[in-house]
Amino acid sequence: MSIKTTDSLPKNATEAQGLLIKAFYEKCGDDILPTIDNILGRQGRALGLKVRSKLPDCNLSTVATAFMKNFDSTTINTVCLSDNKFHIQGSKCPFGLENTSRQLCEAVMAIDREYFFAATDGKTTLEIIKTQAAGDPICDTRYTTKDEESADRS
Repeated sequence: MSIKTTDSLPKNATEAQGLLIKAFYEKCGDDILPTIDNILGRQGRALGLKVRSKLPDCNLSTVATAFMKNFDSTTINTVCLSDNKFHIQGSKCPFGLENTSRQLCEAVMAIDREYFFAATDGKTTLEIIKTQAAGDPICDTRYTTKDEESADRS
């Protein structure tokens, strides 16, 4: 298999990973989603445990601040950052999954779901509100702790 000269080159490792994920998804369809979720979830857990060992505490705000250092601030807006809630909106999918499927986004986002779960000692859940993979204009994700979820239900 040769690379076409018209194919754009990935700008970073995350984009390259996204190209690989999309190629498998195009070839295998929804059958590959559990495998993507499993592998990227394990990657996220490993990264979360690694960052957790370097942080002074496992508060969501501390973990989120460390997480945001990996992203271009011109493409991600922090809506809310506290010890109970971290809400961000992105104008560009770092994996390049635009207009693929919500299910693919959910499988790929296992990396972030498990990163936050591991780094906050199991206190955080992820909600994908909007995703460019499903054709939404932005990616909109919210991470909340069990304390925030309980307060929302009250």
